[in-house]
Amino acid sequence: MTTHHSGSSDTATMPTDVNARLSFFDRFATKAAAFVSGAWFFAMCVLLVLVWAPSYFLFGDVDTWQLIINTATTIVTFLLVALLQNTQRRADEALQHKLNAIADALADLMKQVAADRQLKQLHEDMRELRAAVGLENKEGT
Repeated sequence: MTTHHSGSSDTATMPTDVNARLSFFDRFATKAAAFVSGAWFFAMCVLLVLVWAPSYFLFGDVDTWQLIINTATTIVTFLLVALLQNTQRRADEALQHKLNAIADALADLMKQVAADRQLKQLHEDMRELRAAVGLENKEGT
């Protein structure tokens, strides 16, 4: 299997080209995503609401009472969005690298079969497949 594509101006990143070393933040985000997607985190959220609900009697003012839960949930949501976006981006990139490897191997196989059998349509399909690699960087809305 080759890692460089002929006929394409930009080469796709292949799985073997990816640095396996994760930064501290990436490792932290991975662990945080695993934790917040589990039952323990959900239980902690339920517990927070159960502790907050009767706290109205401590504050006596509905505005202060609501401000506390709104502030707490906004902060948690804000931080989780950043962490989960990090893990989602890395998952998307990993999936793209896997698809690049599959497309490259398939294109190489198609090239070999087309060369052996002189199949014009297979040559065109191979060009389209190679052009599709990295397409997410070219498409827009």
